[in-house]
Amino acid sequence: MSRDLGFPVAYGMTRADGDAMGAWWEQRRDHIQPSEFVLTQTGKVMMSTYSNSPIGRMDPAEALTLIRFLNAQRAKAKKD
Repeated sequence: MSRDLGFPVAYGMTRADGDAMGAWWEQRRDHIQPSEFVLTQTGKVMMSTYSNSPIGRMDPAEALTLIRFLNAQRAKAKKD
């Protein structure tokens, strides 16, 4: 895990790591399939995707747009 970015990023996941987070492991090529998460500030999973192909994976720009929208909604709710 890298924490220098201000958020955790995992690299070199093992099968045990994948099993711990419920990811799908591809037997044939012996690697973990993408498992993507958007977390709240407290670490709760807000959204997740598990995919074995490019279809259905989070697009970084779209994820950022959604996160900015959710943050704006949260800020607006605090003002009301």
